[in-house]
Amino acid sequence: MNRLLAEFLGTFCLVFAGTGAIVVNQTTGGTVTHVGIALTFGLVVMAMIYAFGDVSGAHLNPAVTVGFALGRRFKAREVPGYVFAQVIGATAASGLLRVLFPASQTLGATLPRGAVWQSLVLEVVLTFMLMLVVLSVSSGPKERGTMAGIAVGGVVGLEAMFAGPISGASMNPARSLAPALVSGNVSTLWVYLIAPIAGAMLALPCWAALRIKANQAIRSGG
Repeated sequence: MNRLLAEFLGTFCLVFAGTGAIVVNQTTGGTVTHVGIALTFGLVVMAMIYAFGDVSGAHLNPAVTVGFALGRRFKAREVPGYVFAQVIGATAASGLLRVLFPASQTLGATLPRGAVWQSLVLEVVLTFMLMLVVLSVSSGPKERGTMAGIAVGGVVGLEAMFAGPISGASMNPARSLAPALVSGNVSTLWVYLIAPIAGAMLALPCWAALRIKANQAIRSGG
């Protein structure tokens, strides 16, 4: 139960701060700026990993949870509970933002700017990169160590910085699902549900191959 509460709280904070930065930026005529939004996402992910990493692993993302399970680094039977907690936490955050900013039309929902296929490919690649980093700095299904939060938060901020203006740089089905449902912007939601899962799945064999090569080099003294 503690782990599910940690996932709920962590995802709530992620969506409240991240999408909240988008809403505040729109409400105040751009005072937060795109760079500020990217930094907010990166910093809140970093903070939540340090806060909850030793409790639940601070997945905060159904794609990460599914990726860990497919890589046999997380028990498959625990996936539904984690995903449910993440989605409920994200939805609670979007609901609170709706109360605070009733005039907002999107509540920070991720919407493609340009061709849908472009955002689809971007989200696959972005989540692929994120999952590689998560797998590389994690121990089992948990992010541990002094650099884990910096590494994962850094890649989230980096990807939001350059890809956010096109695809929204979601990389997270819960982060996209909640504001889309609460605001009613669901026409392209499928992109942000399918692409992150696909990206996480693609990262697994690449990470495994890299680990095998690294272990072989260690054994051979190279």
